[in-house]
Amino acid sequence: MELKYVGDFPLVSQHGVAFDHTQTDKYIYLHAVLELLEALSYGATQTTQHLYKTEHKELKPNQLLDGLRKYVKNLDAVYEQREHKAEELVDDLIQRVHENKLLTDDERRAWLNNIDIMKDYYLQYVTNQSVYEAALQALGDEIHEAQVKEVIVPMFRNYGIVLRDLQKVLENRRPPIDSTLEVTSTHNGVVAILNLKYP
Repeated sequence: MELKYVGDFPLVSQHGVAFDHTQTDKYIYLHAVLELLEALSYGATQTTQHLYKTEHKELKPNQLLDGLRKYVKNLDAVYEQREHKAEELVDDLIQRVHENKLLTDDERRAWLNNIDIMKDYYLQYVTNQSVYEAALQALGDEIHEAQVKEVIVPMFRNYGIVLRDLQKVLENRRPPIDSTLEVTSTHNGVVAILNLKYP
């Protein structure tokens, strides 16, 4: 498995390739989710407050992958499934091109060639997304096991975005974990606060 940044989701057409800046490459959030996993993976405990100092170093892709492997137990299964997900995505795009009756033969051929050129890009985009989703699930498991009631993170390096995405994961657990996320200014700077309520 390889993790690397590829960029925003590609929008392929008969005219070329553009990028949807609303669908960012999840690779950029992997460092933040790994640090949260490291900070919150202490299991059940009687201690009510844990402090964790974030590090400001960038990990190389292989270091990031090694770190995630410690917490995401199903990473190999995620890797195997990502190829299938990428194939489904490409097949769906190809089917749409074939079903589009407004295209000339040259436009259809150009569009299909552009999709073919972007296959490796789609595969890496799906890989990064799949690993991020699996890491969020693992983070939800760690939070549930430790019965974490509050997480406070600085509003930089994507921690706030990761917590927002984590909320969706916690909502879909059985039983769900309710949470509220607020951003506030403190004497230490702007922070995001995730409050958790267990059933």
